[in-house]
Amino acid sequence: MNKELFDKGMKIRRATLGDAYVDRALGRMNDFNKPMQELVTEYCWGEVWGREGLSRRDRSMINIAMIAILNRHNELKGHLRGALNNGLTREEVAEVLLQVGIYGGIPAAVDSFNIATDTFNELDAEEKG
Repeated sequence: MNKELFDKGMKIRRATLGDAYVDRALGRMNDFNKPMQELVTEYCWGEVWGREGLSRRDRSMINIAMIAILNRHNELKGHLRGALNNGLTREEVAEVLLQVGIYGGIPAAVDSFNIATDTFNELDAEEKG
């Protein structure tokens, strides 16, 4: 493992997804899934998200679309929060999900809008506290 890339990845991962989300993921880490957590942190977050070619905001927009089309609901929920942390508005998220409907299928978009609505409601409740 490249410690420098891992540390860079952890910083970006926490800034995007939030400490609570990352801590939950790391809290479920065991001998079996530890290599996956390390791989995701080092290569996904450190190597790819750490590149200069796209902003984190743009990467979040792309991720929302791809994850929605892949019907990965748990990942979508986390990346919706991350997209807001990276500067997208809820209105922009809706526009991305409309694109998903046209190019990836209406069922994927409908599910994704439902997940986004639930996620935004949770965020609103957390803010009210």
